[in-house]
Amino acid sequence: MILQHRLKASAERPAIELVKEYGELPLVECYTGQLNQVFMNIMANAIDAIDEVMSKKIRGIDNRPESANYPLPKIQIHTELINGEKVAIQIADNGPGMPEKVRQRLFEPFFTTKPVGKGMGLGLSISYQIVVDKHGGQLSCISAPGEGTKFMIEIPLRTALSKVL
Repeated sequence: MILQHRLKASAERPAIELVKEYGELPLVECYTGQLNQVFMNIMANAIDAIDEVMSKKIRGIDNRPESANYPLPKIQIHTELINGEKVAIQIADNGPGMPEKVRQRLFEPFFTTKPVGKGMGLGLSISYQIVVDKHGGQLSCISAPGEGTKFMIEIPLRTALSKVL
């Protein structure tokens, strides 16, 4: 995995545990390179969110009582087949989560919560286009402050193009 080095422990935080729960899946007609980009964007954002909360904790910026017992960082990947027609991929982290006003704008081009020079705000917008427009799937997000974030991707087993042929 290209992001493997970012999961390792650093001076700012312990290693991020990666939990893989892969279900039995058939072959899926898809643009693999594009879907890999989606997974990379979501994973990179999850790592960034965990890094942010852990570095604030270590630097003493976040002194809230609830952050004192912040759990060890974790990202979970879960896959399953839905009704024999779709593949579902869930990527969840136990990072800081996000408020509703941020979540509503996640897939807008150039929207970012990162500091200048850290993000362009295109990763999730492009990911949305890849999943929805290119694959006829769905990309959604559940998140709340203090609750982590879960992205859900659903991709049909067969693309719209192959159904026409």
